Amino acid sequence: MSAGKIQPPFLRSGDEVAIISPAYTIDEDKITDAVTILEGWGLKVHLGKNALKHDGPFAGTENERIQDIQAMTNSPDIKAVFCSRGGYGLLKIIDKIDFSALKRHPKWYIGYSDITILLVWLSERENLISVHAEMPLNYKNRETTPETLGSLHAALFGYLKPVKWSGEFFRPGSAIGEVTGGNLSLLYSLTGTPGEPETRRRILFIEDTDEYYYHLDRMLTSFNLTGKLRGLSALVSGGFTEMKDTKIPWGKSAEQIISAVTAGYNYPVFTGFPAGHLNDNRAIYIGRRAKIEMYGDEAIFSYI
Repeated sequence: MSAGKIQPPFLRSGDEVAIISPAYTIDEDKITDAVTILEGWGLKVHLGKNALKHDGPFAGTENERIQDIQAMTNSPDIKAVFCSRGGYGLLKIIDKIDFSALKRHPKWYIGYSDITILLVWLSERENLISVHAEMPLNYKNRETTPETLGSLHAALFGYLKPVKWSGEFFRPGSAIGEVTGGNLSLLYSLTGTPGEPETRRRILFIEDTDEYYYHLDRMLTSFNLTGKLRGLSALVSGGFTEMKDTKIPWGKSAEQIISAVTAGYNYPVFTGFPAGHLNDNRAIYIGRRAKIEMYGDEAIFSYI
């Protein structure tokens, strides 16, 4: 486990957990499906009182969304907080949430995409380990792999296994470091804020969806200029899905862009990790130390 980082207690059957909607609004049937699955895990599920609200694209007003996350954060009985979906919204409220109760009652927070804001903020500001993983929006998506929810259950109940995968690896080698990262666009939006992630000597995980190739290049180039790509233990990229091009083609894939921007460094760069906006979206601990080892043409990602 990472020195100085707080790992919440692993879940047990009978624990109370919550579903909230801190970003975009979600349909009630998706919540109903998620409650069924989580209750099947032996958990007692509470729903934020504003989780099904609508305020434009958001799940309620800023104050309503803050109320839900604050209530579940303050409750000593809630052992995990599942964010129902991403979209956009956490950046607008993250600095208005009081997380001081977590020092007495640490708990798991789960999500990805826009929820990257919350996970990284908790890691950097509260020294809390969280879980980058699938959200209720997709729990019953027929295209979601069994490993997606299986790895989430394993991460929360304490038996998460190493992940073996192959992809385009640049300067492949072993690496050890605390894991940080998530959705690249959201990491980019944290630049200059109190939640800006420290990356030096860490394993930086990135993923994104529905972005232009030149946007990807611009964000990574900015990370390069601000020193965020300097001194990494390793860079691991997950899915870069539904990428878009302009009228004048960019001419490089996401993997080629990542390779080009990191060409001046000597740490290993791994692509194709099964996490992010993918049908196979494996759970990742944000804030926990991990190691990457090479076995032939495959890499193995495990936690220390």
